[in-house]
Amino acid sequence: MSKTTWALDPAHSEIQFKVKHMMISTVTGKFDRFNVEVAAEGEDFNNADISFSAETASVNTGSEQRDGHLQSPDFFDAATYPNLSFKATSYNAASGELKGDLTIKDTTKSVTLEAEFGGIGKDPWGNTKAGFTLSGKINRKDWDLSWNAALETGGVLVSEEVKLLGEIQLVKAA
Repeated sequence: MSKTTWALDPAHSEIQFKVKHMMISTVTGKFDRFNVEVAAEGEDFNNADISFSAETASVNTGSEQRDGHLQSPDFFDAATYPNLSFKATSYNAASGELKGDLTIKDTTKSVTLEAEFGGIGKDPWGNTKAGFTLSGKINRKDWDLSWNAALETGGVLVSEEVKLLGEIQLVKAA
């Protein structure tokens, strides 16, 4: 069976992360420029070839100062490492388990995410679309994103755990 190519529908997709700040509230960020490419044998996407990349300079938390710090060598080092990437090693549609290799800076680690398949439908213009909701957690220190500051009251400014969230809509290639 030949593989079907699916491309990102950027107008209906988003990639976010959430990190505890001062251990009392959560800051949400996103990447404004990213891409997803998928090649699948069937419409269940089992063991599809899935790749994702995001431009690290497109990180957006709603604070120019914080975004600049995230782009600096303390975190993503966007000047040296303009992209982060994920390459799937397996996807099980029944369980929603998506495994793959996440590369940030020059470090690649295996991660497991939950990828809930929302289904397939046709839009009013005849395009076939597929939707997924992604979630997972990583420890940012595993990728040498280790900058932090101690708080006077105990604890740290930025948590090590980062929650990953995504809403991805794909469009089937013609």
